[in-house]
Amino acid sequence: MVMVGISAEAVLAATAALMAAAAGWSLGSARRRAEPSAPDEEALFAVLHAISLTSASLRTGLTEESARRAARHLRELLGVPAVAVTDTGRLLAWDGAGEAHAATVVPLAAQVLGTGRPRVAVSELVACGDPGCPVRAAVIAPLTIEGRVAGALAAYGAGVRDERLQTLGEVARWASGQLELAELETSKTRLVEAEMRALRAQISPHFVYNSLSTIASFVRTDPERARELLLDFADFARYSFRDRRDFTTLAEELRSIDRYLLLERARFGDERLRFSVEIAPEVLPVAVPFLSLQPLVENAIRHGMQCGGTQRLHVRILARDAGAEAALSVEDDGVGMDPGKLRALLEEGRESAPHGGIGLVNVDRRLRQVYGEEYGLVIQTAVGAGMKVSLRVPKSRTAVEARY
Repeated sequence: MVMVGISAEAVLAATAALMAAAAGWSLGSARRRAEPSAPDEEALFAVLHAISLTSASLRTGLTEESARRAARHLRELLGVPAVAVTDTGRLLAWDGAGEAHAATVVPLAAQVLGTGRPRVAVSELVACGDPGCPVRAAVIAPLTIEGRVAGALAAYGAGVRDERLQTLGEVARWASGQLELAELETSKTRLVEAEMRALRAQISPHFVYNSLSTIASFVRTDPERARELLLDFADFARYSFRDRRDFTTLAEELRSIDRYLLLERARFGDERLRFSVEIAPEVLPVAVPFLSLQPLVENAIRHGMQCGGTQRLHVRILARDAGAEAALSVEDDGVGMDPGKLRALLEEGRESAPHGGIGLVNVDRRLRQVYGEEYGLVIQTAVGAGMKVSLRVPKSRTAVEARY
């Protein structure tokens, strides 16, 4: 599983910069607050609270809604009259006094968006002629995501000194870090969705067509069996297209596999395809990631019988209690595979993997993401010697949900 962390040094540096911003400066002639003579716990709490609220806003990405919520907290944190947030072409949010200047934000930020470097906008660029307006100058810093400029953060005040530029730069870098985390979360979600689509795509084009063709062949000769197979197909489809985020129990996964095997057996015939299931009753309630075992059974049939003809195949599913874990395996006596070829397939994770190999790749990756690197697939195979795919699943659902 990909873990994202921030070092203690980075946290301290960011907090120090933000506390410096909140401890008493504002742009220009705004009165500096008195320095506390002793640690001020209330001020510290206020800063950390503002950081927390800003983080929560930015972790949803850079949108109008997130910018609007974050701008208010950033203005309070910086202690400036106004704050503005842009993306690469439009103003997303303005918070504070002098809203008449909002129309100038994007033109003033254009240089920052182009160069990725902070800049100071002097008074003649933002002055409005209103003697009571507190907005006379701006400091603008880029917001970046993985080295790409995604927007800008502008702080407005009555004047500018060099240290203000430096402090706003630190705040902008911290905000950029939150946006990068949001981007990472989005990427991880898209990856999970893509992998689940791949698994479902593997199921749908071949299996659905073959199953419906098999059912159709029984409609006239054996209507009752056609009806039973159609109900089995409906149960299997309902399970396979459920919410991708779900965990399921081993009992539910095995029930779906039973429906799948009944349909495949109807297609190939009882003599060509045999299967046996040996399950320890105590592991049936164990939580497993949805579609973690079924693709292994499908791979065994698709790859094990790839020679066609009258070849026979026996698929064996085992689940036993192994203390704190459930030990699962799917074994077949089919054509097998060269171990070197299989190793390259799993290590490279090629999405063009033939003969259902994409199912092995995705299940292996998902298991490692959920439980840790030590929980990937273990595969034993050789050409002409069949294949055995083994995996382990922790029996504690609480531990599973904490890591997923």
